[in-house]
Amino acid sequence: MSNIHHQDTDTLAALVAPYRKTGVTKRSEDNIRQSVEELLSQMTLEEKIGQMSQCADSEFSFGADIEAGPTDVLVREGRVGSILGAFNSHRTFELQKLAVEQSRLGVPLFFNADVIHGYQTIFPIPLAWASSWNMEQIREACVIAAREATASGITYNHGPMVDISRDARWGRVMEGAGEDPYLGSLIAKAQVEGFQGDNLFNEETLIACLKHFVAYGASEAGRDYNTVDISEWMLRNIYLPPFQAGLEAGSASVMNAFNFYNGIPIAGNRFILNDLLRKELGFDGMLISDYGAIDEIYVHGAARDRKEAARLSLDASMDIEMVTQLYEQHLPALVAEGKIQIEQIDEAVRRILTYKYEIGLMDDPFRYIRPEKEVEYHFNAEHLQASLELARRSIVLLKNERRILPLPQEGLLQGDMTVALIGPFADSKDMLGTWQFSRYKEETVTLREGLQAKGIADTTLLYAQGSGVNEAIPGGIEQAVKTARAADVIVLALGEHSEMTGEAASRMDISIPAPQQRLAEELVKLGKPVVLVLTNGRPLVLDWFEQHVDAIVETWFLGSQAGHAIADVLLGDYNPSGKLTMSFPKHLGQTPIYYNHFNTGRPVTEENREEKYISKYLDGPNDPLYPFGYGLSYAHFTYSALKLDRDIIKQGESITVRATVTNTGNMAGEETVQMYIQDLYGSTVRPVKELKGFHKVYLQPGQSTGVEFTITEDDLKFCNAALEWVAEPGEFKVYVGTSSVDVLERTFELI
Repeated sequence: MSNIHHQDTDTLAALVAPYRKTGVTKRSEDNIRQSVEELLSQMTLEEKIGQMSQCADSEFSFGADIEAGPTDVLVREGRVGSILGAFNSHRTFELQKLAVEQSRLGVPLFFNADVIHGYQTIFPIPLAWASSWNMEQIREACVIAAREATASGITYNHGPMVDISRDARWGRVMEGAGEDPYLGSLIAKAQVEGFQGDNLFNEETLIACLKHFVAYGASEAGRDYNTVDISEWMLRNIYLPPFQAGLEAGSASVMNAFNFYNGIPIAGNRFILNDLLRKELGFDGMLISDYGAIDEIYVHGAARDRKEAARLSLDASMDIEMVTQLYEQHLPALVAEGKIQIEQIDEAVRRILTYKYEIGLMDDPFRYIRPEKEVEYHFNAEHLQASLELARRSIVLLKNERRILPLPQEGLLQGDMTVALIGPFADSKDMLGTWQFSRYKEETVTLREGLQAKGIADTTLLYAQGSGVNEAIPGGIEQAVKTARAADVIVLALGEHSEMTGEAASRMDISIPAPQQRLAEELVKLGKPVVLVLTNGRPLVLDWFEQHVDAIVETWFLGSQAGHAIADVLLGDYNPSGKLTMSFPKHLGQTPIYYNHFNTGRPVTEENREEKYISKYLDGPNDPLYPFGYGLSYAHFTYSALKLDRDIIKQGESITVRATVTNTGNMAGEETVQMYIQDLYGSTVRPVKELKGFHKVYLQPGQSTGVEFTITEDDLKFCNAALEWVAEPGEFKVYVGTSSVDVLERTFELI
C-alpha cells in the first residue's frame, strides 16, 4: 500500500474515531423487537418506503441506465435504506454521516456489494474453488472476504450465488459450484457460514444473500436473463437444495432470479417468493430484488404498467428494491387506492430494521468503517497465503500423457532444458476473473512471474505472446514458432479473458478463440511436447487439444496468487488434486450436459450403440470429454475391495460401505474418493447416478487406506410426483471411485 494511501487512511481514521462508540453490546431478540416497533411507529409512509429502496453509488452498472436522484439527496431525505457500490470507505463514511445526522430519523444505511470471491485479496472464482471439494478452505475464503469488506464499511453481500448450472454457454457458471445439488448444497452452507460467522453482531461478518432464487441456472440456450421453464418436480429435486442448505445455515437475505416461473417473473411471483420461500421454507429474512428486476416485470410483459409491477412485487413479499424507484413512485398511491395494505409495507420494513439492529448499526452506525483495519487486512500476507493454498487445490489436471508433468525443476534451474512459455495468458494479469473490484489488480502474479519466482532464468524460460485473446498479433505466430523451436517443451497459456465470463457473458461457441487455436495448431506442428494451461471461467470444448497436446491443466481464474499456484503445480511442488464440478462437453452440440441425467426410454448401452432408434447423436457420443468428478494426479490411485456390511436394509436402518484406495504411483498425493447412488426404479424416473458423499485421503507412494461411507434412508430420498420427500423401497446401486465414471459398484435393497 502506498504512502499516499496510508496518509488517506490515517486522515479518515482520525475523522471516524469520534463517531465510534464503545461498550455497545448485542441486543436481545425481545429488545430488538420492541425497538423496531417503536421506530416503525414514528415513520411516515415515505420513510418506510425509503428503507425498502436502494440506490447505486458507483460507476459500475449491471443493467440499463437507471433514473434516480443524486445519492446525497436521497440519503438526506430518508428516501433510501441501502447503497450499492460505495466501494470507497471515505464515501461510506460520508453517506453514513448524512443518513445519521441529516435524515429525519437518523436510520443508518446498509452498504451493499457483490463480494463473490474476495474483496481486495482475490480468491479463485467459485467454479474453481468448488473444484477443490474443500469446504474448510472455501469457508475460510469467505471469512477473509468478509473481514476485508467490512473493514471498508460493507455490511450486506450480494452473494453467494448457489444456482445449479449445467450449460457452459451461460457466463454465470463461473459464480457457482457447478451441476450437482449435493455438492452445491455443501458449498452453499460453507459460504454462508464463512460470510456470516457465528454471530452477525461481529463487525467482521457480512450479511449473506443467496442468489438467484430460483432456477436461474436453467436459462434456455445458456443465454443470460433468458426463459426458464421447468416443472416443480425438477425445481425441488435439482435447483432448490442448495438454497435450502443456505437457509438452514442462517442466510439473512435472499435475492430473486431474473427468469420467470410458470410464466410469472420471479420478482413478482407470489408462489415462489411468499408461498415457497417464506411459508414453506420458513425464511423470515430480507428479500431483495436483483438489479432492476421489479421494473423488468413490466418489461417481461407480465404487468400492465410499472405501478402494477410494484404491486406484484410487494404482494410477493419483496422487501428491498435494488436501484430502480418503482416502490417510491407507486406504493403510496397503491396504499391510498387500497390495492396494497400498509401492513405489507410494515412487514418489509420490520425485517430490514431488525437486521440493522442485529448487526449493531442502530447503536453504532460507524462500527464497520475501520480504516486502520483496511491497512491491516487488505491484501495482507496471511490472506494472500490462503488465496494461494485454495488456488493450488482448485487446479484440475485433465491430461498428462507420458507423464510430461511435472516439469523437471532441477533441469530448468540448471539450464539443462528450456521451456517456451507462449500465449496471451503467459504473462497476463487477467487472472482474477470477473465479479471482483480489487484495487490490487496490478499485483496479480502472472504465470511467467510465478515461474521466474522459482529461480528459472530468462535464458531457460523463453517467452512469446503469440496472439491476443480474440485477435491475432501481426507476426505473433511467427515469433512464437521461432521461440518454441529453441525450447525442449512448450507451455501454451490459452483461454478466455475475464469479460468473456460472468453476468451478460454468454457464449454460443465455447471453444478456444480462433486466433489462439491457430497459434496452437502451428506450435503442435513442431512435434515438441506441449502443455496446455487454461485460464477460463467455464468448461470449454477441448477435443482438438485432447487429441493433439500432451498435458492439459485447467487453472480457471485463480485470483491474486494465480502464477505462484500454477508454477507450483507445473514444477511438482504441489500435486494437483482438483476434481471437476461441471462436465466438459466433447462437442458444443452436447450442451447442456451433466452426469446426473435421467435414462430415457431408449438409453444408449454398450450393446446398442450402433443402433439408430435410441437416444443418441448421429455424429458423436453422448458422453462428455471430461465428466463430473474427474481430475488426475501425479500420483496414481487404484480402488479395490468395495464391500457393504449388508445388502438389505429396512427404513430407518443404514449401510456401511467400505473400499480400499492405494497410491500405486511414485509421488504422494491427495485423492477425493467419491460415492454415488443410483435408485434403479421408482414412482418417478431417477438419475443414473447421484453424488451422496466423498472423503479426502492423502497417501504416500505404495500406501493403502480403507475409506468408509454410511448410507442412511435420507440419502435415498427424493421428491416424488406428489412433491413429497420419500425413500421408496426397491433396489439401488452404490458406486465408489475417482470420478462419476471410473467407479466400482455394488447392489443393495431397501425394504
